[in-house]
Amino acid sequence: MHISKNKVVSLSYQLTVDGDIVDKATPQNPLSFIFGRGMLLPKVEANIEGKRAGDAFKFTLTAAEGYGEVDEAGINEFPLDAFMVDGRLEEGLLTEGATLPMQDDEGNIFNATVLEVKENSVELDFNHPLAGMELNFEGHVVEVRNATEKELAKGLGGGCCCGNDESCCGNDESCCDDDDEGCCCDDDGENDEGCCCKGHRQKS
Repeated sequence: MHISKNKVVSLSYQLTVDGDIVDKATPQNPLSFIFGRGMLLPKVEANIEGKRAGDAFKFTLTAAEGYGEVDEAGINEFPLDAFMVDGRLEEGLLTEGATLPMQDDEGNIFNATVLEVKENSVELDFNHPLAGMELNFEGHVVEVRNATEKELAKGLGGGCCCGNDESCCGNDESCCDDDDEGCCCDDDGENDEGCCCKGHRQKS
């Protein structure tokens, strides 16, 4: 069976940037996703389309094909007191290199990287951490199979998502069906950071 639209694909791989491995998935714990649903970068899908279980792949994406070039407009400075609660700053919250979830006026969540903590302000970078970088992928196709009707309707893992991605469940109670083992929403439909659904990632 070949990789094509709406097939469930499992990959083992490593992503290397400037000689360093920044992400990987093993054959025992592969990255699984439904092909053609926009879960991976378009150029990643283009490079594995048509392959079958056991096939190897190795390719490089330019920054433009990956997460784009660094946009200077995405680097912003915020007053330090914006991060304080009751006049106090949570210990360890603002550490250079750390990732912070930020929310806009419409409730959308954006991840920002702390670039610099100054005396009265904090400089944050809203660009993707891999923006401006060449991405080198290498790995194997572990499995290719037909998606079930339920997977096509809700996605893998019952439509839930990793507990460390605060933007993916929101108030969607539909992902919390009683028969969805490992669901990552709590009783109120909010994201439960204490769990992570098997076989669902949103990296690379």
